[in-house]
Amino acid sequence: MLLLAAIGLAITFGVMGVINMAHGEMVMLGAYTTFVVQEAFRTYWPGGFDLSLAVAVPAAFLVAGAFGVAIERGIIRFLYGRPLETLLATWGLSLILQQMVRTIFGPTNKEVGNPTWMTGAIELQGGALLTYNRLWIIVFSLVVVAVLALVLKKTSFGLQMRAVTQNRRMASAMGIKTGWVDAMTFGLGSGIAGIAGVALSQIDNVSPNLGQAYIVDSFMVVVFGGVGNLLGTLLGALTLGVANKFLEAWSGAVLAKIFILIAVILFIQKRPRGLFALKGRAVEQ
Repeated sequence: MLLLAAIGLAITFGVMGVINMAHGEMVMLGAYTTFVVQEAFRTYWPGGFDLSLAVAVPAAFLVAGAFGVAIERGIIRFLYGRPLETLLATWGLSLILQQMVRTIFGPTNKEVGNPTWMTGAIELQGGALLTYNRLWIIVFSLVVVAVLALVLKKTSFGLQMRAVTQNRRMASAMGIKTGWVDAMTFGLGSGIAGIAGVALSQIDNVSPNLGQAYIVDSFMVVVFGGVGNLLGTLLGALTLGVANKFLEAWSGAVLAKIFILIAVILFIQKRPRGLFALKGRAVEQ
């Protein structure tokens, strides 16, 4: 879950340098899209409920991605180079989106069901249970990373995105429409956050505050792994997620978060660019 929540942020933060405090709300929108899709299946095609997630994933990507493009075109593009104003604007936007969802769906939690193929668990020695829904989420997150890597490495859009990341002014001089790349990049990052909301809805109740629990951890993963680097995000999420769970068993949830934060701060003091630093003339300046 930490990987899915952070990978969209790694794209927007890495390419655009935007501190998007409304990223958690994109996760929330994906979760509510899943709820709406499942309600439609329950009403019009109860027998096809097991297919609801197959519909919810692209639907959540499109809904959250459309919101992301609208946010970039309507707000973010006027605030480039002004990180404090961007942070405040997206934080205010997150409050607006939360209130919008409360107005439409109400403030109470919404339960999203598991399809039959995600129901059940594998019992290990010692009584430990591995639930099918969490195992499927692990597989799903790795598939998302693989597909995203193919998009970035094998498509013209991915080439343009990497060019803008490494040297925006040179990319613009070569004829790349950096404004279009910014909008599509923000939409892609937001769409992936929406997909994260689909996965999260399978292990947690859907509420207006759903995404807030992941925004700080997502930023830590991105900074720790290296801004804009997929491999760094993958290893960062794995390292911080596993370390946090081991520490929780020893110190409790709150102290574990504090220990992880201190460790990340100390690490960034030694390696300011994270595990894997981006390369490029503009990045090195």
